[in-house]
Amino acid sequence: MKYLVLVGDGMADYPIRELGEKTPLEVAKIPNMNYLAKNGKVGLIHTIPKDFSPASDVANLSILGYDPLKYYSGRGPLEAANMGIALGPDDIAFRCNVVTVDQEKMVDYSAGHISSEEAATLIKFLDKNLGSDKARFYPGVSYRHLMVVRDKPLREALLKIKCFPPHDIMGSRIKEHLPNGEGAEFLIKLMEDSRLLLAGHEINRVRIDLRENPANMIWLWGQGIETDMPKFKDKFGVEGSVISAVDLIKGIGKIVGLNVVDVPGATGYYDTNYQGKAKYALNSLRDRDFVFVHVEAPDEAGHNGDLRAKIGAIENFDRFVVGAILDRFKKLKNFRLAVLPDHPTPVSLRTHTAEPVPFVVYGKDIEPDETPVFSEAVAKNSKFVFERGHELMEYLIKK
Repeated sequence: MKYLVLVGDGMADYPIRELGEKTPLEVAKIPNMNYLAKNGKVGLIHTIPKDFSPASDVANLSILGYDPLKYYSGRGPLEAANMGIALGPDDIAFRCNVVTVDQEKMVDYSAGHISSEEAATLIKFLDKNLGSDKARFYPGVSYRHLMVVRDKPLREALLKIKCFPPHDIMGSRIKEHLPNGEGAEFLIKLMEDSRLLLAGHEINRVRIDLRENPANMIWLWGQGIETDMPKFKDKFGVEGSVISAVDLIKGIGKIVGLNVVDVPGATGYYDTNYQGKAKYALNSLRDRDFVFVHVEAPDEAGHNGDLRAKIGAIENFDRFVVGAILDRFKKLKNFRLAVLPDHPTPVSLRTHTAEPVPFVVYGKDIEPDETPVFSEAVAKNSKFVFERGHELMEYLIKK
């Protein structure tokens, strides 16, 4: 028996006036997801527990079958796991974005989706000039990096402070969204010092000349400590793989013992290698029985407020990922497939929200409900509901 979970990050949305009060998912050409809806079972899933921030780490933990109420300890350690950064008992890891700030406002949470090569140079430069026995900086992918604080007394304070994800404060004054709480001054000083260092760096001078957003500040958030979760095989009885361009998702996979498959050309943006993700997913199923495929592009379009790009990303996900995998499995009997967003990322808000999202399951022993299309509205009318998102995986594998 083979099991597949395909996640279009942030696909869900709100009705939009210029789309005739339809959502991007409703107007996008998605024949493959609609086929699954008609021949499978559509439902509604709560991936974000009550009082949790609607973050991708929380949502994808739920989808993978791990209750965030029990296992979530922050975003930083999940990304550290994929980057091969071992956290000690006195360490706390922070997500470190390189961002663009102008006139004291958050202009771009991704510094123009800066290349990994440029960003790595900047992060290494900062580590050399800002790094210390207490704080070290580690380069990641594009705008996504990591800072680790190694200081037990400071760690205890930093665990309690409030930090703001930069994609949640686009267009807002940064002064009102700096870390706050005991110990926050340590982070704020690093962030402010980074502005002085990055402002004159050659990479940023070139980016400005090319009319690209400079990476002129770091933004620290998503702190957490070392986490421990049961292995996926021990929990669900199957071995599997995870495919994503995002350190967060790959880090979760590594922690729970899934094989992390790196796909050439997978970028975590609009230009990601959709076909490659499907190809490598199918290849991974030759030796393993489970695969989790994550595509970031719809979420990035939502954060950018780019309606056309979001519709395009959804269509690419449907055609090149869902379609390619469905073509291989449609005539087989021994499989189950689930397709869903992890959370909504409405283009009107440019950030995540906590509403439940639609999902569809298809395959062996799943009775079709003949739903005509896959959409938020259809799912809301379904009686097939997972109030606790982590229970979907148990349904898929152990039903």
